[in-house]
Amino acid sequence: MTDVDWSRMGWRSWSDLGEVRARLAAGADPNTLVRGRGRPLHQAAQWGSAEVVAELARLVDDVDAIDDGRTALWVAVNEDKPENARVLVAAGADPNRPMMAGWSPARLSLAGATPDLFDTGATLTSEEVAAAAEARRLVDALAEIDGDGMSLCCVMGIDSAEAVRRLDATAVEGEVDVEDMWDRMDDDDSILILGVTDVPGGCVVSQPWAYGASMPLVALLLSAGTVCYGMYANPKSGNQGESVHDGVITGSDLHPGGGWCAADAPAAEVLRTFLYRNHAIEYCCAYANVRPADARPFTEPDRWVRLPARNWWAISAN
Repeated sequence: MTDVDWSRMGWRSWSDLGEVRARLAAGADPNTLVRGRGRPLHQAAQWGSAEVVAELARLVDDVDAIDDGRTALWVAVNEDKPENARVLVAAGADPNRPMMAGWSPARLSLAGATPDLFDTGATLTSEEVAAAAEARRLVDALAEIDGDGMSLCCVMGIDSAEAVRRLDATAVEGEVDVEDMWDRMDDDDSILILGVTDVPGGCVVSQPWAYGASMPLVALLLSAGTVCYGMYANPKSGNQGESVHDGVITGSDLHPGGGWCAADAPAAEVLRTFLYRNHAIEYCCAYANVRPADARPFTEPDRWVRLPARNWWAISAN
């Protein structure tokens, strides 16, 4: 490693051309890895300015070098940085290079906010076009939700009556005052009260004030023969997601809406992660293929039910 490297580069630093040039002049290698974070060009493509991207692209050995399964151009498209993408193409990056389960930068861009970014002849399938259209609709439909502190579980293919049966829940008598529930978060009974609403494609279980709808056993019981995605929008540590398939937790401590997926993720997950970057609740809906028309299932559910007393933190439905 050189005496001067890329350590302690904050995300704002990748837009500071003077800082980047000073490091390069002092011996920082544009081809080396940024400690714990990957290649400098990829970091600049994600966080930085077009000027910094152009400077690094001029100096690297391979403008299309792969890092964590993707090129810097793919990163720029994924992060909705069209100016960075244009600079990289001008430097020789290939928009048609397939990666990430076949998603080239050009194909990925067609599903995003700048479908005219490249003119390469790339196309989407009818299913991918439909997924992109649904993402735009869903983001608009749920735009009014302030989800901080809420929890949810989106369930594919069953209605609210079946969800209540699977949870062995009972109807709450009288009205539930959501504002009052926020003040009762330390009350164990408030955690057991959930909202349930039918939506196209399945149902949504929600709790606007706490983590109750994301407790593991909720999804485990609901997921028999189907798929669930639960999430708690933790005000302290961010969104915490969990995928459950037919009684088996398939992923935990997930970060829906985070905009990044594993290099070996399947094609559908690559697209979903891209379409719902920074839209966590919408991502949860899309994962379970539920299609709410508006924010009501998360803010004013159709019915309120009470869970029975049991260990809802169990990681097995048995």
